[in-house]
Amino acid sequence: MNDDQLSNGPYSGLRIGDLAPDFTARSTAGPVRLADFRQNWLILFSHPADFTPVCTTEFVALARGAHDFAKRDCALMALSVDSLFSHFAWLRMIRDRTGVEVRFPIIEDPTMVIARAYGMVGKEDADSGTVRTTFFIDPTGTIRAMTCYPANVGRSIPEMLRTLDALQAAGEKQLAPADWQPGDALLNPASVSLDEVFAAAEPSDWFLKGGAQ
Repeated sequence: MNDDQLSNGPYSGLRIGDLAPDFTARSTAGPVRLADFRQNWLILFSHPADFTPVCTTEFVALARGAHDFAKRDCALMALSVDSLFSHFAWLRMIRDRTGVEVRFPIIEDPTMVIARAYGMVGKEDADSGTVRTTFFIDPTGTIRAMTCYPANVGRSIPEMLRTLDALQAAGEKQLAPADWQPGDALLNPASVSLDEVFAAAEPSDWFLKGGAQ
């Protein structure tokens, strides 16, 4: 997909269940194409800018936890409007300051074409200073979850992992209840048959049904 298709397509209103728009871009790990990550899970996330305090803490935490995502067959890919060379300088600073090497790809998006296509930044915005959006993309390229934080609040890596675990465990047919953790029981969808509603032993059994662990 080229820049015109990205910027003119109906992508700024992306929703859960939509196919993630494909793109090709330069990154700190070399050229990347979103479609090349099919067959595995992918978390695509944006950050407001390089050399900013909250983003730096996020990238250190994500780099330290990258193996936890890899164990779940999930790759990480970051994006900001900064240039590739700004990314390089920032990652060098992170390594020298913390000893942590950030090896997952960070995309450059100076024209904001990709960020706007994904709704990470508004069409009229001059910069991406308020962007901190995360897309959980399954092996078919389908968006399964999205989160959006303001620039002054960093993501929770344990919650990102919990969300990924819940998506993988529940699949398309089961439900993860509030505060679900790996190993907890899942729920089954509510019945859609009036006969099953009337036949349920308890008044809530038709819609509040336990599933597998």
